[in-house]
Formats: sequence, structure tokens, C-alpha cells
Amino acid sequence: MTEHTETDPFPVQGMDAVVFAVGNAKQAAHYYSTAFGMTLVAYQGPENGSRETASYVLESGRARFVFTSVITPVGERGKELARHVAEHGDGVIDLAIEVPDARAAYAHAVARGARGITEPHEVSDDDGTVVLATLATYGETRHTLVERSGYKGVYLPGYAPARPIVEPVEGRRRVFQAVDHCVGNVELGRMNEWVDFYRRVMGFTNMKEFVGDDIATEYSALMSKVVADGTRKVKFPINEPAPGRKKSQIDEYLEFYGGPGVQHIALNTGDIVHTVRTMRAAGVEFLDVPDSYYDTLGEWVGETRVPVDTLRELKILADRDEDGYLLQIFTKPVQDRPTVFFEMIERHGSLGFGKGNFKALFEAIEREQARRGNL
Repeated sequence: MTEHTETDPFPVQGMDAVVFAVGNAKQAAHYYSTAFGMTLVAYQGPENGSRETASYVLESGRARFVFTSVITPVGERGKELARHVAEHGDGVIDLAIEVPDARAAYAHAVARGARGITEPHEVSDDDGTVVLATLATYGETRHTLVERSGYKGVYLPGYAPARPIVEPVEGRRRVFQAVDHCVGNVELGRMNEWVDFYRRVMGFTNMKEFVGDDIATEYSALMSKVVADGTRKVKFPINEPAPGRKKSQIDEYLEFYGGPGVQHIALNTGDIVHTVRTMRAAGVEFLDVPDSYYDTLGEWVGETRVPVDTLRELKILADRDEDGYLLQIFTKPVQDRPTVFFEMIERHGSLGFGKGNFKALFEAIEREQARRGNL
């Protein structure tokens, strides 16, 4: 445990886990094993004491996803999870953050106006002790604060090691290795409120802003601000819709998710070409980009690790800022509701979020909205 200092009253060590509530956790675990190349490492269910829910823990590098579904909704936890999935569909319920001192972090946040859901408490097994506490944020999303320095188990007490769904093959490369950022969608007029929440409660700083014409097309627009901790290990862009001629992607999300929530998760990769080829071969669908996007790409992005012809072939976007460049691509929604999707991102110095691609990206999203009849 590290000291809780005045200079950083809410230190974080990174994202601990992205926790999903889903209709069928076993099938979700299979999908993310085969399509995203993740490895099943832990399980909790009836076989080891969890009678109401089943949870599967998957990892890829430092990224950890947890998928939970209801077995028998007879108690409070099962009923609440069943209600959540019925109302929102599959989605993220918890952006868990690893902290060096969960008690101090929770006390600091609550003292500054955060709503506590679960007070700090210890959970133990033969592998040690974890301290957990939970805070509320936008919609029904929460942040569990995880202090795991005294624990050597596979995930949390109550979880048992599990065999991978896809057997490991020597030499197989990871598809991605870390969570880059997690994007939240909130209602019109609420973005600044939640930006202030992260600044006031967690001491996060405003890293980027995209307003006005930054994220606008002929039909729709949105506004976005990015908050991050001082080390930039945890980054949370917050989006809200902006007035437009037609329904924006944020409006569509809010309608189909039934309120604010996590829109997409960006995942770091060291080789986006390998990532896209592998995921496409496994059936993942990505947003399409017109060939015209690539006609002048080299003129303003300059030279990148991946030739423009390969970017064009795979529909990968590129952007450059004062710090370097990045390569990125976005999946289509990964469930039937047009809600949660993923971004794969390869960074070369750039700390940005692909501002130069916003118009092309949002036009691609609008084409998908039109196909769904939701534009």
C-alpha cells in the first residue's frame, strides 16, 4: 500500500477491469475468446458458491474483461442484474479502477460529493485479501475501487482459475494488450456536470475538448470532453449530443440503451494490421470508410508505419498531432442493440483521439444508423 499524499489525493494504478452485464456470460466469454483473442483465466458460478450469477474473467495483456449473467434471480443481486440486462441489453456496468488505498480513495471521493454504493470492505481467501469499495457515476455505471496489493490470486476471492476456451498456441500473438480509454455517453446538457465530477471527486484533469464543428457532419453533431488522471493511465471521454438535423449516434445510443452508459472501449494494440486481419477472420465487423478518405491521407498525415495502401485495404484510419500519429479502427456494435462497440488503436507518440478522423468516422456511423432506420 502506498501513502495517500496531498499532491495526489486520488492516485490510481490503472484500469482494473471492465465489467459487463450480459444475457449469457458463457457465450460472451466464447465470443471474446475467439473473436478478440482473449484468454479465459477465472470463473465464478454455482460450482464454487455463486448460486445466482455466473462470471467469466478474460484477459489480454493488461486488459481484463468480466462477463456476468443471471442463473436464478432469487436474491437482490440476481434480480438487479436481470433487471439491468432487460432494460439496457448487454453493456458495461462497472469500470473498475485499481488504487493503492481503497479506503482513502473512497473517503476522498465521498467527502467531495460522490455517491457511495458500497463502503470499503475486505474480501479474503487463501490467496490473500482485496479491499473493495464502489462509487456511482453516470447512469447506472459504477466505479469499483480495487486495492489488490495483498492478493496473489487469479482475480478476486471467490473466483477459481479456469482453463482457456481456446487452447493457447505457441507463438500466437495477442490481438491487443491494454485498455486505452473508456467512453461514456450522457444526456444533453450533462457533459460538463460529469466532467466536473471527475475533476472534483477524483482530481482528474481536462485532457481534450471537442465542441462545435470538431465533431459534426451534415446531419448530426456531438460534444466531447476527455478527463484523465495525472499519469494518463485512466482516460474517460464524456460525450453528449448536440443539436443537428437528424438523430446523432449519441441520441441513438441513449434511446436503445435506455439512458447514459459506456459507449465504447478503446484497446491498445502494437500491430493494428495483425489485429484487424485476425479479428476480421474471426467474424468481427468494422465500420467501412470510403476509398476517397485515403486519396489525400498521406498529404496531411505523412509517413506512417503502415503504408497507405494497406490502410486503405483494411479501412484503418490515421491521424497526426503535435506529438506523433495514431492508427485506429472501430467495430460495429457487438450486440443486437446499437450500443456498445470497440476501438482498436495503435499509438506512435500521439496522445489524441483521432480528431482528424471525426468527420469520416461519424459519416460511417451515420450510414450504419441509416441502415438501421435510426438516423
